[in-house]
Order: sequence, then structure tokens, then C-alpha cells
Amino acid sequence: MAVPQRTALTLPDPRGVAGTIEMAKWAEAEGYDDLWFADSSGVDALTTAAAVALNTNRCRIGTAIIPVFSRTPAVLASTAHVLHQLSQGRFILGLGSSSQTMMENWHGLNFEKPLTRVKETVELIQSMLRGEKSDYSGETVFSRGYRQLPLDAGAQPVYMAALRSKMLEAAAECSDGVILNLFPKDALPRMMTHIRAGAERAGKAVEDVEIVCRHQVIVTDDKEAARNMIRAAFAPYYATPVYNAFLAWAGYEDVAAVIREGWAAKDRAKTTSALDDQLVDDIAIIGTQEECQDRIRAYGEAGITTHIISCVSGKHAQATYNAFTGNQFSV
Repeated sequence: MAVPQRTALTLPDPRGVAGTIEMAKWAEAEGYDDLWFADSSGVDALTTAAAVALNTNRCRIGTAIIPVFSRTPAVLASTAHVLHQLSQGRFILGLGSSSQTMMENWHGLNFEKPLTRVKETVELIQSMLRGEKSDYSGETVFSRGYRQLPLDAGAQPVYMAALRSKMLEAAAECSDGVILNLFPKDALPRMMTHIRAGAERAGKAVEDVEIVCRHQVIVTDDKEAARNMIRAAFAPYYATPVYNAFLAWAGYEDVAAVIREGWAAKDRAKTTSALDDQLVDDIAIIGTQEECQDRIRAYGEAGITTHIISCVSGKHAQATYNAFTGNQFSV
């Protein structure tokens, strides 16, 4: 059965825990299907997801994403088990590698073999969720003798975030869903080709794979100001090695090179100006309510099934979120 289209609100709210719970209640009342947490600084996604689970009844609650480097597989498996219980089966554990900047600078960890680390962590967590006693020795993770209360096979989904070919294929093959982020729209067909290949290796049809994307949306009549917000927020993302390599892989080698040079020189103007108007418009969704809704529908037709609505502009956030409530939008 093909995966249905879903609309989601991004969390946490920048106001903190109380604001996050308030927004979660609002989104559920207004017809959103899902609530997906980012792992941002200051508001822990997993503990706040527990609070949201206890203050909502219908919406699925997911993470897009929790980095596999910052918590052990046993911690992630036990936390997912608790969130599964608290949410009455509404929780989705979305895992990814994150980036060198967050893992090395924020956490003081070594960012090594991200593809292998994510795959092995997902495999180990899946076995732990089934209640199997751990006996795992991979290239990047190790566990022996750990066991927790079992859940039915597949009861607690584990999704993988992916950008480039090998991770996209691994996510579709090895996990229960694929999470995408910050791609230029012309790269999506290539990304879908790799998702399809991974799904087929696992005996799945690509139509049966949930594909989640956090869309950067700003509903506004002032497109130039909105573009500048996107540049300021996300040019630093594309300066990190992970996202810089992804931008080059997506066909923007020259842009990726300029961003690297600008960032190395601490030249913010050079870094941000590398994202010209057309590229910003291809990465983000900016415009009137109708224009933004049409872009989301187009992504649905192209294969994305779960659309997380995120807005970096505090001024435009409520109008943006209002545009995708149940009585305003359907995919």
C-alpha cells in the first residue's frame, strides 16, 4: 500500500519547552498529521518529545534527526522504547550523522565513518527494540550483553536521514523510512533514483517507503527579504563538509567551492552571496500562500510523502504554519 501524504509541523518552538507544548497542541487541533523534532541547541528533542507525547493524542511524533554520535545505541533504544509507550505507538526515531560542526565543535566527538556509524547504529537499535541480547561488534559501534523489554517486530519505526547516493540507498534498504533535508529541487529525481535502488534491494516498492522532508518555507510577499533570511541561516550549513559535499554532488560544484573559500576566509558576504536568488528559490519555498502550497504539492507528486513545515522567520512563522493547517491545505 502506498504511503499516504502527511503534513507536519517542525519542533521545538524557539520559545522553549512551554512554547513547544503549546505549539504541539495548536498543530494537533488545527489538523496537522505529525510533529517532528529537530535536534537543536538548548531544547533536547527526546525529552521534550516525551512532554509532547503526554500533551497530545493523535499526531505522530518524530525526530529529524537525532545524531548517532551523541548518544549510544543502548540509550537510543531504551529512550525509543519509553517514547513508544508514552505516545501509545505514535513515535518515530529518526537518526542521522549530523555534521562535523555539531559533533566535533559542540560535542567534542570524532566525526568518523558517518555512513557506517548510522547503518550500524540502526541495525543494533532494531535488534535491541526486539528485546534481543546484544552481541554486536561493528566497525564503529560495539555492544555485548545489553537487553531491554521487547516490542513487537516493527512496532517502533527507525528512520535514517540521507543526502548522497550511498546513504540514500542504505536508508531505503535498512531502515523504515528516509529523511531528506536542504536539497535543491533539481536534485530530487537523482535522490529518488537511489532511494528506489535501496528499496528494491530490500524487496520493497519505492511507493511503500515513507520519505520525510523538512521544507524551509516562508509565506510572504517580500521574497527578497525572505531570501536573505535563508542565505543567512543556511549558507553556514553548506560550509560544513557534509553539506558542502552534498551541494557539489547535487550539481553545484562551483557554488560549493565559493562557500568553502568564503567560510575559510571568514568572509560572510562571500559565503552567503554564493547562494544566488535562483538557488535559494530552488532550496527553500518562498512566496504567497498559494505558491508555497503548490510547491509542497509538487514535491508530493515527485515522491516525498511527509512534509515538515519549518520557518526560520519569526515574523512570518505563524502565517506560514497557518497556511498548512487542515482547513487550509491538502496535498
